[in-house]
Amino acid sequence: MKILSIIPARGGSKGIPLKNIVKLNKKPLLYYSVNGSLNSKLIDRTIVSTDNQKISNYAKKLHAEVISRPKNLSGDHASIESVGIHVLNYLSKKENYVPDAIIFLQNTSPLRTSHHIDEAIKFFKKNNYDSILSGFNSHKFFWQKTNRFVKPINYSPGNRPNRQDFKNQFVENGAIYIIKYKIFMKTKVRLSGKIGLYEMPKQLSVDIDSIEDLKLANYFLKTK
Repeated sequence: MKILSIIPARGGSKGIPLKNIVKLNKKPLLYYSVNGSLNSKLIDRTIVSTDNQKISNYAKKLHAEVISRPKNLSGDHASIESVGIHVLNYLSKKENYVPDAIIFLQNTSPLRTSHHIDEAIKFFKKNNYDSILSGFNSHKFFWQKTNRFVKPINYSPGNRPNRQDFKNQFVENGAIYIIKYKIFMKTKVRLSGKIGLYEMPKQLSVDIDSIEDLKLANYFLKTK
């Protein structure tokens, strides 16, 4: 099975300027996704999609392939799906290259390693899923606010369960998405068809969105 890794890495970011190459434990954030992808035993090719020259240069230094994305896919509202379709159309047109499956690796998940990537791919193939996501088990009670009031989402206050009763509730952590090529090109959605979940530890599911997240990820990298 040919598996293409796509790593989105645009230059713009509101929370942390040039977030994709901000230093984490003395290495740019991009390093962790590219290194994990290149060290995978099951990934066929690793492509970084970016609109930024500094990011492009660093990705090439790490020996990843780079595809430049157009301006209309470089804004805050550009989705992973649109970036993936651009990369796949480019490879199909320029090289007649079509993978069997695509794995999306976001740079905001630096604690995900090649070990997790290969485990997720094996899990995906063994169970013949159309797509999978990664996540961690949660025992949280969720509420939704509407105007002045709130309402429970995942339980009933009149029948409040114990925390340990939440055995099959998971939080999407954004670290790994895998989908079959044909399904993705048909639906244009990263999670479609028969969807599976690859479970990761909560402490490795840090999602970098702020300086506080960087500090937390830095702590885990230094102490793991």
